[in-house]
Amino acid sequence: MLLLWAGSCLPVHAQSYKDPSLPVGQRVKDLLSRMTVEEKVAQLRSTWSAHPRINEALLNNPRVMDSLFGQGIGMINPDFDNTPEQTVRFRNAINTYLRTKTRLGIPAIFLDEAHHGLLALRTDVFPTSIGLGCSWDTLLVQRVYDYVGRQVAGRGANMVLAPVVDVTRDPRWGRVGETFGEDPYLCGLMGSAVVRGFQGSSDGSIAPGHVATTLKHFTGHGQPEGGVNQGPADYPVRVLRTFHMEPFRLAIGRAHPAGIMAAYVEVDGVPCHANSWLLKDVLRKEWGFGGVVVSDWWGIDQLYQKHLVAPDRPEAARMAFEGGVTVDLPMGTNYARLAGVAPQDLDEAVGYVLALKFKLGLFDHSITLSMDDVNAAIGRPEGSALALKAAEESMVLLKNDNGLLPLASGRYKKIAVIGPCAATNYTGDYSGAPAHNVSLLDGIRHRYGQVSYAKGVDLSLNGDTLSLNNFQYIDTLVLPSHEHNYAMIDSAVAVAREADLVICAVGENEQFTREAEEPHHYGDASTLGLPSDQDSLVRALEATGKPVVLYLAHGRPRSIGAIAAGAGAVLDGWFTGEEAGDAAAAILFGDVNPSGKLTISIPRSVGQLPVYYNHKPSAQFMPYVTESNKPLYPFGYGLSYTTFRYSAPRLSSAAMSRNGSVQVSVDVTNAGAVPGDEVVQLYIHQKVSSVTRPVRELKDFSRIHLEPGQTQTVTFTVDATKLAYWNKDMHYAVDAGAFQIMVGASSVDWKEVDLRVD
Repeated sequence: MLLLWAGSCLPVHAQSYKDPSLPVGQRVKDLLSRMTVEEKVAQLRSTWSAHPRINEALLNNPRVMDSLFGQGIGMINPDFDNTPEQTVRFRNAINTYLRTKTRLGIPAIFLDEAHHGLLALRTDVFPTSIGLGCSWDTLLVQRVYDYVGRQVAGRGANMVLAPVVDVTRDPRWGRVGETFGEDPYLCGLMGSAVVRGFQGSSDGSIAPGHVATTLKHFTGHGQPEGGVNQGPADYPVRVLRTFHMEPFRLAIGRAHPAGIMAAYVEVDGVPCHANSWLLKDVLRKEWGFGGVVVSDWWGIDQLYQKHLVAPDRPEAARMAFEGGVTVDLPMGTNYARLAGVAPQDLDEAVGYVLALKFKLGLFDHSITLSMDDVNAAIGRPEGSALALKAAEESMVLLKNDNGLLPLASGRYKKIAVIGPCAATNYTGDYSGAPAHNVSLLDGIRHRYGQVSYAKGVDLSLNGDTLSLNNFQYIDTLVLPSHEHNYAMIDSAVAVAREADLVICAVGENEQFTREAEEPHHYGDASTLGLPSDQDSLVRALEATGKPVVLYLAHGRPRSIGAIAAGAGAVLDGWFTGEEAGDAAAAILFGDVNPSGKLTISIPRSVGQLPVYYNHKPSAQFMPYVTESNKPLYPFGYGLSYTTFRYSAPRLSSAAMSRNGSVQVSVDVTNAGAVPGDEVVQLYIHQKVSSVTRPVRELKDFSRIHLEPGQTQTVTFTVDATKLAYWNKDMHYAVDAGAFQIMVGASSVDWKEVDLRVD
């Protein structure tokens, strides 16, 4: 990759780095020529003041400001506890200091977390990625993150540590909810949509009012050993390239994110934070990535504290720098001890940071944040409407026996809403504190009058109703006793007996599914059943003989087969953001036709794992002694209130060359009585290959809307990009031979046609 600031071919004029009319490369070269080694190293560092009281002390102490920022700083990490007012004061003061008190006036990049909305107080919260992925709606996802990006920029941040494009293939892992699921193609396209929304472009430029993005976590992070966060990802290179690296390749090629975050995990014994093959050979040389590579928080520290590949901090810093990590997050303490690096390597790394600052316009526009502008962006009707739309499209109808849903008007005089996830709307890992938050109970009461309520069980005895506190600040988990919950179940059954229908909201809060950051702050699971006696609650309600609708609020797949069997309907709501309650009510009562499709397979039990759909031919071949080897609900599955019929797929040609293409067409008809959206999915399978390939691989999809009786022809293009794989010689190529092209409603419901590649 050609570095525009390398070498001596560009002339240096007086303070040309301040001239916005000059190319970025020339401005970087000029600024580098003026910087001391200490000032350059400062650009590779970051800082983080974790609490408002520290911020206030920092701003009021010139000596502290000088010690932190006197040489400049690369990035400043987010402060989750700050009120908007504190954020504005803090960022304005730091910006002013850097511009007016430092020798060269180099601004900082302010970072924020924005996985499914800005992680802050008084903000909008959208569905988590696992829910948004179930919409299969890349245009909607782009709209969501365009909105979030503008909100982030309005509070003075320039870059977000998002999106997560990890492929998750183990539901025991606590961070499943941050991902778009188990398929690399879908994760790559959804990640691309997020980048386009945040950055306001697809060419790598950052549009006004938008922010830079960081793809994470590169790579293998989504399938750690044992499902334990940060565990090894010791997979062969072919597996890494086919599954875990592919979403990053797709998003970089399609949307050009500004940054990449290295993963905590090790690959073949080499931690990603010191892996030059990943961060230099593949990322920069092979894929041509020209942005910044940041460490995960304290990821460099782990080289000597956890992985034990470095004896101390200085050696860890050297290994990370030489491995390809540009910026040390969140405190910069490792790169403070960076020494002995080649001057040209230091200039290259600093150049990436400065180039991003120029692209963001930080040198050219001195922005003073205004609380009036921040307040105007809080609780906007536009955000609530977008959150409602996203929640509606994210929910997946898993079961609907005898057309129990939608609930017919007047059929049920009294509805009981029961369960630990009914009156509290948990919004998931990395949630901010929403300006408003609609629970399922709220949503049903908005829609229906005669509603009774019982909690049913307590999930935990030390949890909070605010998801931000559950995922970030409450370390331990105090479970209620069975006796405690059984008494609550008895009360709930009494409420159910007085009702005509029961809506039971079960699932988890963030204490059960979150990023496991430390041994005392856990989030991974060894079992996948519902916690805290919820199965007993559901069975007791089903035993009343009343119709039961299950509503699921959760971050990871849960094995619900036993209780789903006795329910009349099951609606999977995931953690679907601030408007979850109104969205669920709209679906339950038929105002909205459910359209979500699963992006991760739901196992029958933890003993089935792994159970992802894109398994090899020899996997899931033999059944278990007492249980099916197939998932309870498969990838791509989701019901509707209408019926869609598919024709057999047609090819524009029965054969294609290895570098050619064919069109695949299928007619889809809405054969029901109500309008609906369908996600048409295209899978491929190579019948004979030099190394084994999955039985099915998603290669395209299209979300369409059909009125009753309407037929639409959906056409996909199949070309070399859809058929290529890492062959026996580790070349990414297309084989001649026979391929199976499958088009349908899910990974198990499709019609096929054969294609020959010459």
